[in-house]
Amino acid sequence: MRTLALIAIVSSSWLIFAAEPATPKADWENLLVRGDKSPWKKVDANWKFAKSVTLDSGKSNRLIPEGEGEGEVWVNGPTGRVPNLITKKNYQDVEVELEFLLGRNSNSGIKFQAVYEIQLRDTAGNKGPLSGDDCGGIYPRAADKPKYHHLDKGIAPKVNAAKPAGEWQTLTAQFRSPRFNDKGEKIENAKIISAKLNGQLIHENVELQHPTGANWVKKEVANGPFMLQSDHGPTAFRNVKIREVK
Repeated sequence: MRTLALIAIVSSSWLIFAAEPATPKADWENLLVRGDKSPWKKVDANWKFAKSVTLDSGKSNRLIPEGEGEGEVWVNGPTGRVPNLITKKNYQDVEVELEFLLGRNSNSGIKFQAVYEIQLRDTAGNKGPLSGDDCGGIYPRAADKPKYHHLDKGIAPKVNAAKPAGEWQTLTAQFRSPRFNDKGEKIENAKIISAKLNGQLIHENVELQHPTGANWVKKEVANGPFMLQSDHGPTAFRNVKIREVK
């Protein structure tokens, strides 16, 4: 007799179905760790660690760390340009949660497998049509030569949920990696299962037909590192967490 996954339990006039529990997700990993237990391949010496951060009152495209050396806020140096943070560990399907703060007109991003980017950019005041280059967008394809330029508009967020420069913002996203058959041929595209910016849904079940930016020419793989972009302008991060989805 075949074993049923659902068991019907009849009690008085009620009919109750008990299902097998879903496989639990892995524990959250805190990525903003310094020292020997750091999850990053390399943390540049110019990163600043602080209790808080504010816009420079005289130059709002810069950030001023406060309580430097004492807190859990990471600021990407005095000019906002330090080498990107790339994890030592490779991931497949993951969820991420993070808070970020941008300087005026600044630009950052998170990259799944270091090649699929959700853009973090100071575009709170954008009144026109949104694109993948707006905050929360899935970044466009691009080419480096003759000079860096976009090849398409990427995938725009559903809404402009961005906050102004100098304010903390939250991003949550679930990523599903591409799938391959035994021959190494891609049979399913990567996906952003869901993404929310400041609590508002910006993506849902969006297929990524290729990596983003200039990475679109790269061969896709089943897993790869997670990346925080930190070389495009003043950005602060806090409470950056990742967990694998089973």
